[in-house]
Amino acid sequence: MLFWKTWKALSEAGVMGINRRNADYVLKYNKRHLYPVVDDKILTKERAIAAKINVPDLYGIIDTEKDIGKFTQLVENHKDFVIKPAQGAGGDGILVIGDRYEGRYRTVSGKIISLEEIEHHISNILSGLYSLGGHRDRVLIEYRVKPDPIFKSISYEGVPDIRIIVLLGYPVMAMLRLPTRQSGGKANLHQGAIGVGVDLTTGVTLKGTWLNNKISKHPDTANEVAGVQLPDWDGFMRLATSCYELSGLGYIGVDLVLDERKGPLILELNARPGLNIQIANDAGLTHRCHAVERHVAELKKAGRTETVEERMAFSQQHFGKPVFLSADEAPVEEPPVKPDTPAPDA
Repeated sequence: MLFWKTWKALSEAGVMGINRRNADYVLKYNKRHLYPVVDDKILTKERAIAAKINVPDLYGIIDTEKDIGKFTQLVENHKDFVIKPAQGAGGDGILVIGDRYEGRYRTVSGKIISLEEIEHHISNILSGLYSLGGHRDRVLIEYRVKPDPIFKSISYEGVPDIRIIVLLGYPVMAMLRLPTRQSGGKANLHQGAIGVGVDLTTGVTLKGTWLNNKISKHPDTANEVAGVQLPDWDGFMRLATSCYELSGLGYIGVDLVLDERKGPLILELNARPGLNIQIANDAGLTHRCHAVERHVAELKKAGRTETVEERMAFSQQHFGKPVFLSADEAPVEEPPVKPDTPAPDA
């Protein structure tokens, strides 16, 4: 009885579960043949560069074991850089070099490593050690993002990022992910990072969630995570909104970062964005998604489409605060069904 009461309360609040996400959004709006565009970071970056969308500069790509020898040439003009698997997930396999030290390399955590160790790491990436499904992979070497100083008081090492969920080109919810000591400096919620809701209209942070518990202060810095104004918020919204045309996918999570010099940059896209963003915003995704679907249907009936700016304006007008629509306006969900094999969250 308690289960059904809980489920009914969550359903009325518009909280989306994994079954609804998979059936009504991921499978409905994301065509399988387009998944490589978001699952492969190199393809994402190449498309973004072609569309003149801001991303971290690409220094080079290593495709095969034979190409490992050109690593030193690719980074000879850069004292700091990032090495990533093209098809990695959860931040695994990423090596961040912050400086050089007497012919060796210093990671951002302060560890000194040799060229041979880096080449061994690259070889592991190529073998598929960090890739989705264990398939052979490629390596990309890119600009190291330097976080904006605004995050210094509410983050522990690493690079905070912003996840914006976009449905049919309309941003519906956003959160800031803050690294902690427990997450090892990674902005990954499953590894212990903090998720903080963000108001879509203003870019001001709301309350936070850490290990599925609501919090108000960062566990490492003891500073308040709410009430922080993110700089150039319209820039973030514009980039996220434009990713609908970039990817061709209808339901995506756009991960962005704020560089101290370059401003908002797209880091990567995700075709199966996780659902913890609802806890961070203290709001459900379902009613917001229904509002977008109704709006798109009305536009289609009128033979109209909207520009990036118009889609931004709609989202900021309707989803600026964590407001639930009434239960009467929301379609009634079927009782939850346990999936055989749920799609992985990211």
